[in-house]
Amino acid sequence: MEVSGPEDDPFLAQLHRVQCPVCQQTMPAAHINSHLDRCLLLHPAGHAEPAPPRPKRRRPSESSALKQPATPTAAESSEGEAEEPDDGGETESRESYDAPPTPSGARLIPDFPVARPGSPGGKGAGQRPAAAAGSASPRSWDEAEAPEEEEAAGDADGEDDAGRWDADAAAAFEAPGGRPHARAPAAEEVRQLLEGKPLADTMRPDALQDFVGQGRAVGPETLLRSLLEANEVPSIILWGPPGCGKTTLAHIIANNSKKHSVRFVTLSATSAKTTDVRDAIKQAQNEKRFFKRKTILFIDEIHRFNKSQQDTFLPHVECGTITLIGATTENPSFQVNAALLSRCRVIVLEKLPVEAVVTVLMRAINSLGIHVLDSSRPADPLSHGSNSGSEPCVLIEDKAVDTLARLSDGDARAGLNGLQLAVLARLSARKAFGKKSGQSYPPSRVLVTESDVKEGLQRSHILYDRAGEEHYNCISALHKSMRGSDPSASLYWLGRMLEGGEDPLYVARRLVRFASEDVGLADPSALTQAVAAYQGCHFIGMPECEVLLAQCVVYLARAPKSVEVYSAYSNVKACLRSHQGPLPPVPLHLRNAPTRLMKDLGYGQGYKYNPVHSEPVDQDYLPEELRGVDFFKQRRC
Repeated sequence: MEVSGPEDDPFLAQLHRVQCPVCQQTMPAAHINSHLDRCLLLHPAGHAEPAPPRPKRRRPSESSALKQPATPTAAESSEGEAEEPDDGGETESRESYDAPPTPSGARLIPDFPVARPGSPGGKGAGQRPAAAAGSASPRSWDEAEAPEEEEAAGDADGEDDAGRWDADAAAAFEAPGGRPHARAPAAEEVRQLLEGKPLADTMRPDALQDFVGQGRAVGPETLLRSLLEANEVPSIILWGPPGCGKTTLAHIIANNSKKHSVRFVTLSATSAKTTDVRDAIKQAQNEKRFFKRKTILFIDEIHRFNKSQQDTFLPHVECGTITLIGATTENPSFQVNAALLSRCRVIVLEKLPVEAVVTVLMRAINSLGIHVLDSSRPADPLSHGSNSGSEPCVLIEDKAVDTLARLSDGDARAGLNGLQLAVLARLSARKAFGKKSGQSYPPSRVLVTESDVKEGLQRSHILYDRAGEEHYNCISALHKSMRGSDPSASLYWLGRMLEGGEDPLYVARRLVRFASEDVGLADPSALTQAVAAYQGCHFIGMPECEVLLAQCVVYLARAPKSVEVYSAYSNVKACLRSHQGPLPPVPLHLRNAPTRLMKDLGYGQGYKYNPVHSEPVDQDYLPEELRGVDFFKQRRC
């Protein structure tokens, strides 16, 4: 049985109090982090004059707090503190939590600030406080201590005004555009955030509102979005390239399912066995039978399962024992059983656009506290920044972010991992970036540049699978580009295949085929060019043979096209395949007669030897049933 701690209950969080090591103030433990940030902004070196301890006062009853002003005790007067003005009904501030425990049976209510009589939130001393009327706990410590900060402004003992902290910090970090900057984290803090776990997994969103780049599949008006928001998850197959959000979408579904008491089981087809799948299904059956609880089974890389393993899901998906969610980078038409496809809906996730990758990268940059250096501004707003500590803060060029998004090629995982690699590399080097564009930057800054990003990724991440669907997509695009006499597009698709790791001999074989199929008799030398290119690739290999293939591709693209031979032969195949009954025999005058017996049977009789005739010979060469058929002009025989 899980036990809730102070951080899980707002009421307990208000009662659990700690003391700030900088200003010596006491506050709920849930707000100590944000309070320390403000303290350190005002006193970056960590030295601050401790504020005089406020006297502890007992909390009056609710009726007295609403009707009578709070009066200082004798102890308070002896400490020399100025008397607080009569608010006509303001309750005690956060120090009232230090009061002795309430009598048995009485409910201790957290003391939230109450609107002053003259403020817009309240009209008189007898009005019920807003917090007491059932409002939620303060969203931050700033809201809870706002009345006390106003009260402290009238104190005569020179106590630091906590309300000025935010104003001072905002003035120190105010950007030219009017948007304040948060405290720049030290380099060691950024390093600790990046080490130990991939950034792509750390930044995985938990809600559909944060899932970007797939509006066509899970946009606001889509059917799948409506089903997911209603917690009616169907059996689906998520198909898309790497880094497009398949696992992230499953993660979002898992978080939403746990809120509705739905089990979410994750297996990977790369490591799971059939026994693991059967155990998960058996447990799902027990959950449904005894607890009426649904189970969602997520299979990552489902195409790794063979046909018999995929058949394990069929009866259980059919009867609703499990809701299957599969993720695959391969075409489900080829890699997933047709019977399983009929029970699931295929959701196609596209490659992320550059704008979506930029959004993902900026979200990670902001979470790490890294500042983006705007190259369009004449002066860097952070050149006189507030981080005066010895630890360097981290900055990144906006051009580096754009370059990283473009080089990721729609793969958000590759972009985030590239960002993590570039930042960690720069932090490890700990080199000052000196002067940039005529500006002198403090040596305590670490800058991630565009060159760092390019060095981390080395080259563009090209989506290509020699054994998958992209292999056939690219060769088809190359073939059609040459047929359309577009040499530029033909070179592009050739480069896409070769740079993706395709076997050059495979491409050369396809060019030999193209030379006869599409160029044909319009330029008979095209076949010679293609065969020579194949032999050259066989001799020298990659990368030297890439120019041979490029020359042959351009030649074939610019050559005249003729499909006369290809079409005629296709008609012959159609005639043979559509023929009913036994095929017609070869005419006797066309048969060879190497023996006396065959000559006696009439083989070769009546054949006219063309070279001995000076004029064309009138002779039939097709079977009697096909006489007069021209395969170059008609499709059927």
